[in-house]
Amino acid sequence: QVQLVESGGGSVQAGGSLRLSCAASGSIFSINVMGWYRQAPGKQRELVARITSGGSTNYADSVKGRFTISRDNAKNTVYLQMNSLKPEDTAVYFCAAVGVYTASGSDDYWGQGTQVTVSS
Repeated sequence: QVQLVESGGGSVQAGGSLRLSCAASGSIFSINVMGWYRQAPGKQRELVARITSGGSTNYADSVKGRFTISRDNAKNTVYLQMNSLKPEDTAVYFCAAVGVYTASGSDDYWGQGTQVTVSS
């Protein structure tokens, strides 16, 4: 059974920083892509950033230059360093793992979400 456990959310003032972590546990051989999505109240879930096992990254335009995604393949963990936070970054942030290979094959997984609140 694969589980994604997120940590690091919280409340911060505008201009502040937070670092999110997401660790995948289970009998995992490899993970193709890990990423972060967010969903604000009344809005659709959107991609924030993602990173491949080889280190290629993609970012939403709204976070480019402020957020940095990284991963530790040996620990099956992905991080999101969020700097210069804005009130519009307030959302529930979800970790995603796409192409998780186990003895049962490949599947995709989501974390439970962690709240990030940025006050002005």
